[in-house]
Amino acid sequence: MSDSTQDRRLPASSRKINKARREGQVARSRDLGHLAAVGAGGVLLVMLAPRLAAAAQQMLASGLRFDAGRLADAGVMSETLGNLALQMLVLVVPLGLAMLLAALAAGLLAGGWNFTLQPLAPKFGKMNPLAGIGRIFSRHQLTETLKACVLAGVLLAVGGAYLHAQMPGFSALAGMPLATALGASGSMLKGGLLLLLLALAVFALVDVPLQKLLLLQRLKMTREEAKKELKDVEGNLEVKGRIRARMRQMASRRMLAAVPDADLVVMNPTHYAVALKYDEAAMAAPRVVAKGTDLLALRIRDLAQSSGVPVLQAPPLARALYAHTEVDHEIPAQLFAAVAQVLAWVYQLRGMAAAAAAQVQPPQVAVPEGLDPAEPGALRRRNGRKAK
Repeated sequence: MSDSTQDRRLPASSRKINKARREGQVARSRDLGHLAAVGAGGVLLVMLAPRLAAAAQQMLASGLRFDAGRLADAGVMSETLGNLALQMLVLVVPLGLAMLLAALAAGLLAGGWNFTLQPLAPKFGKMNPLAGIGRIFSRHQLTETLKACVLAGVLLAVGGAYLHAQMPGFSALAGMPLATALGASGSMLKGGLLLLLLALAVFALVDVPLQKLLLLQRLKMTREEAKKELKDVEGNLEVKGRIRARMRQMASRRMLAAVPDADLVVMNPTHYAVALKYDEAAMAAPRVVAKGTDLLALRIRDLAQSSGVPVLQAPPLARALYAHTEVDHEIPAQLFAAVAQVLAWVYQLRGMAAAAAAQVQPPQVAVPEGLDPAEPGALRRRNGRKAK
C-alpha cells in the first residue's frame, strides 16, 4: 500500500533523480526528435533541390530508355535495375543519415548525454503479463498514446487540407514537361512540408516540458522511501562524523605529545593555551606546536607544568596567537617582538636557580593593534581585511 501511486506524493530527491538517470530514465521528447529529423530533411531538400531534380530527371530518363538487346537479355536488365537502385541509395542514404544525426542531437538537447548499459540488463519482473498489462494502461502510457493520436490527427488534417488546396496544381503537372513538372512539384511540396514543420514545432514546444513533468511525476517518492533515503544519508554522515572525530583525536594526541618539548606555553588564563618552540638552528621563527581552548587548554597547561615547561599568563598574546596561527606553523611577523620578549624571559629563567627564578617578574607583553580578538573593533577590521 505504501508503494502505490496514490502514496507517491513527495517530490523526488536529487539522489533519486541521479539514480534514475544512471538507470537510463531521462526526459526525452519524441516530438522534438521528429521535428529535428523532418526539419533537417526539409532543409537539405530545399538546398539540394536543383541537383536532386537533375539527378532524378537523369535517372528517370535512363530507366525509361530500352532497346531490343536489353529486353532480350535478363542479365542486362537486372544490371540496369541494380545501377538505378545504387544511384537512388547514393541520393537517399546521406539524407537519411542527416535526419538521424539531427534526431540524436535533439535528444541530447532535451535530456543531455547519458550513456548507460543498465537498460539492457535483463529484468525478469517485466516478463510478468499482469505487470505488462499494468504498464500498458498506466497514466504515462495513456498520455503518450493520446498525444500520438492527437499529433497524427493534426498532421493528417494539415496534410489533407494542403493537398486539397493544391489539387488543381497537381493535376496541371500531367501536362507539363518533365523538368518543369519536377520543379513545380518541388515548390508545392516545400509549402506542405513547412506547414507540417509548424505543426510539429507546436507539439515539440508542449512535449519537452511535458516529458520532464511526467518523469518527475513517475519518480515521486513515498514517505517510506524518503525516510529510508534520509536514514541512508544520515548513516553516511554519522560514519563520516566518527571518522572526523577519530582524526581530531589523533591530531590532538600528536599535538599534546609535542607539549613537553615546547619552550613556553602562553595562556589566557584558562580559555586559551598556545605552546611555542624555537630552535635557532632549524627554525626561521618560533613555531606553534600546540594550541587549544577550554578543556584542551587546561590539558596543555597541566602537561606543560608536569614537564617543567614555563607557563606565562599573557591574555592578549594568547588570544592573538590562537587567532592568527595554526599548529606546526610559524608565528606571523607582527608578533615577532611580543614573542621575543617572552622567550627572553624563558631563557633568563633557565639560567637561574629555582628560588631566584621565582622572584623574576614575568614581562608585560603588548600585541600590535588589531591582533587581539578581544580588542574593540578587531573582529570587524579582520573581516574587512578578509573581504579585500
